[in-house]
Amino acid sequence: MLPWTTYDAMRHAASADPEGFWLEAARRIAWEQAPVAACRPRADGWHDWFAGGTLNSCHNAVDRHVAAGRGEQPALIWHSCATQETRSLSYAALQRRVAGFAGGLRALGVGKGDRVLIAAPCMVETAIAMLACARLGAVHVVVFAGYAAAELARRIDDVTPKIVVAASCSFQGRTVVPAQATLDEALAGAVHVPDGCVIVQRASCPMRMVAGRDHDFHVLERYPPVAPVPVRAEDPLYVLHTSGTTGTPKGIVRDNGGHAVALSLSMELIYGCGPGDCFFTTSDLGWVVGHSYGVYAPLLGGGTSVIVEGCPSGSVIERLCATHDVKCLFTTPTQLRVMRQGGVDLSGSRLPALKRVFVAGEYADPTLLDWARACFDRPVVNHWWQTETGWSITAHFFGLPEAEPAAILNDIGRPAPGFSPVVRPAVAGETSGEILLALPLPPGCLAGIWKAGALRPPTTYLAEGGGCYRTFDEGLITDDRAVHMLGRSDDVIKVAGRRVSGVQIEKIIAGHEKVHACAVVAVSDGLRGQRPVAYVVPASWPAQPGWAAEIAERVACGLGRWVGLKEVLFVRQLPTTVSGKIMRRTLATA
Repeated sequence: MLPWTTYDAMRHAASADPEGFWLEAARRIAWEQAPVAACRPRADGWHDWFAGGTLNSCHNAVDRHVAAGRGEQPALIWHSCATQETRSLSYAALQRRVAGFAGGLRALGVGKGDRVLIAAPCMVETAIAMLACARLGAVHVVVFAGYAAAELARRIDDVTPKIVVAASCSFQGRTVVPAQATLDEALAGAVHVPDGCVIVQRASCPMRMVAGRDHDFHVLERYPPVAPVPVRAEDPLYVLHTSGTTGTPKGIVRDNGGHAVALSLSMELIYGCGPGDCFFTTSDLGWVVGHSYGVYAPLLGGGTSVIVEGCPSGSVIERLCATHDVKCLFTTPTQLRVMRQGGVDLSGSRLPALKRVFVAGEYADPTLLDWARACFDRPVVNHWWQTETGWSITAHFFGLPEAEPAAILNDIGRPAPGFSPVVRPAVAGETSGEILLALPLPPGCLAGIWKAGALRPPTTYLAEGGGCYRTFDEGLITDDRAVHMLGRSDDVIKVAGRRVSGVQIEKIIAGHEKVHACAVVAVSDGLRGQRPVAYVVPASWPAQPGWAAEIAERVACGLGRWVGLKEVLFVRQLPTTVSGKIMRRTLATA
């Protein structure tokens, strides 16, 4: 039960006494040794959370719920859009499989602090491998199963894993993608040589096992189970690579203690979910949403987590929500656009358990949100966070009795506890600019960067002069504390000395009835410095004469003719990353 009834009361409690606030939040977690302090500065200039406390994240996510009598409750429900399989795993069954696989990893020499790289799609076995690493105090490094050999080798060399866990295949749609050649090439190309590989053999495409190197995942599960190993709160739980906006992929390090406390609190405060509730995220486990809200947060809260392999259709989402009494759905704008394109309407569906839908990964424009609200006949809201933060920087707080203000439901919400955003204008006198977060960041955020075999402070994220973390996102903050997103710093277009966000233009274009999706990028202009170019996926193909002029006029009326949008290019689809984000940089160089 939350002790606050309003956002202001919660915000005041977190800012007036942050030590007391977070130590009280830490009571949600089972500690081997409870912490006596919340935040502590480190010698390298960063900070640790709950230093001195010891715990085990796997125990908190699995074992304690079995001990509390939830052993027969479903913990994980998995559906594959490729093979059409669905599996349900109770907390007791999950505990047996995780403890056994942890025993198998220990037999291969994996111990506290060792890295285990997991290159597998969204599967039950992927989650089991993550939790087994946590059980041993080892550090899991999950990478997207679709990476080419060079990218996989790069990550192997970065984290130097003792063991690599891989699935024998993944899928693109329903097409089998064998993993044998990619794994062999990556291991041959990497400088670091792991001690061995663990293979999840899939019936769709078994892998030829290499003698002396490969071990069968399901055989290792039958090893004698091991008990959870206590670790320090500040010890790494996982490394997750991101490129962000600052260059090459970096290994974001997440700690055990702060991560468990923040995610446990978020489940009730933001999502309004408690023990026994069912939470469904459509994210792949290779991304931060899959880590935070596909595996850890629902299980830390004693709930049931639904995870999917592949991109589920509207009918699949409806069936899973209905069959498993899903209370909260967490998805992406890309997923919503796929559903909209398929003509899905769930407003008449029998989904009595579904209370709300959350969207993250990239900005969802108000038109898309309005369609989704009509489709689901439920609240649908944006919230803002990053791989680096691990949970919401800003959100809407459905765990509080006070209703969220209607005026901000189309935007990304208000700051979560511990986040203190400020705006740094690029031009004096402007109200918008890059959003900075005052230090220290709250628990659950990055503990540092993995570099040269050790945890390093995240210096590339620090603003000049220190004291603030750079989000590389632009926006503004209004008097009601609401944060309004304008886009990434490199998405802001500078037209004849004036600045306009590509997101602002996209919002207006997306409101046109003939537009399915759009992206606006800046290109160089000899006269005005930069000019906007819009790439538009029309609602029907081909685009008709006159549509481009209508869209350009709509922007001129909405923002002013100084914006100078003249180029509206119609495309069948927009380029996206493997996690579904629109690749605006690719469009800008096209």
